Amino acid sequence: MADRVPPPGARPLPAVYMRGGTSRGIMLDRGDLPSDRAEWPDIFLAAMGSPDPNRRQLDGMGGGISSLSKICVVGPSSHEAADIDYTFAQVDVTEPRVEFAGACGNMSSAVGPFAAYLGLVQVPRDGSVSLTVHDTNTGKLIRTRFSMAGGWPAVKGDLSIDGVAGSGAPVWLDFLEPAGARTGSLFPTGLRSEVLGKGEEAVRATLMDLASPCVFLYMEDLGLDAFADDAALMARMEALRREASQRMGLSAGPEEAAALKSVPRIGFVHVPMAFTSLSDRSLRAEDMNIGVRMISMGDAHRAVPVTAALCLAAAVQIEGTVPASVASATNGTVRVGHPSGITEVAADVAEGSTGGILVRSASVVRTSRILFRGDVFY
Repeated sequence: MADRVPPPGARPLPAVYMRGGTSRGIMLDRGDLPSDRAEWPDIFLAAMGSPDPNRRQLDGMGGGISSLSKICVVGPSSHEAADIDYTFAQVDVTEPRVEFAGACGNMSSAVGPFAAYLGLVQVPRDGSVSLTVHDTNTGKLIRTRFSMAGGWPAVKGDLSIDGVAGSGAPVWLDFLEPAGARTGSLFPTGLRSEVLGKGEEAVRATLMDLASPCVFLYMEDLGLDAFADDAALMARMEALRREASQRMGLSAGPEEAAALKSVPRIGFVHVPMAFTSLSDRSLRAEDMNIGVRMISMGDAHRAVPVTAALCLAAAVQIEGTVPASVASATNGTVRVGHPSGITEVAADVAEGSTGGILVRSASVVRTSRILFRGDVFY
């Protein structure tokens, strides 16, 4: 009997499922995908189980929220200074949309170990590895450092990150010259602080593009003294996000801003304060330099996107930004408080030769782990 092409839903695609930081996603070898990228979105939607109006993605590998609906494509480098290429895809949970507009800092920690496991790069059987990753979405470079143990990316270690149970082996990430990842400028509007909204809805905002475009508001300007995940607040935040998207040049008008959901991310910052994390851990004001609540793809983020944390690491050092106005003094490392706990980040910020701000790098440490390998069906 002649070979029969499997029907939709039964077509296999080699894949590895990994956790990277506080996210999870499907890792794919670019060589296993169609050469025509126009075919990728339908494959990714089917693999993740999107769109799902029930917000559960039960018919795929997604987990019903943005941080569990991610795909990373890794392949040989197209950049002379990099070892591998990395393309990040954010798969919408409820709509038939796949966006390649932004970056995912958390899943970046899975990219190097995945490439080593897949044999896309030459690494020692044991010992330290340093790779340079080309993020094709932003054109930026990421230096990733991790260890191999017995021919396998190291898993066991003493590093704990808030939002992930247990501990693991560290994966260091240095985002090199990360400013202007999408817009070409650290402050796309030329302002360190400006006003979004009108009348009583007006709020102070900092619109930044570092690692990924972000919008930071001040919690008290929103009339809040704590985070309330209600429909009215989320609608207001989305309206402000769309306005910022147009100002930053990410979208040309309201409809395009509404359709582009992955960037810019928006959230509000607050002064260091005591609160209880999602794991019932009591955090003190002195445990953090700044607090943040971020919205990702229309939902309240349970932790903080790494790219947003890196953006904050630079913002608190730049006078005139909203984050700098509420942050406590730092000693080089910025401790960002978020619903799951604390994330420590750093940024090398200096005055540029022409009087502007130069961000040489922004850094964070994560853990990652291969969860399973096989075929995902689409």
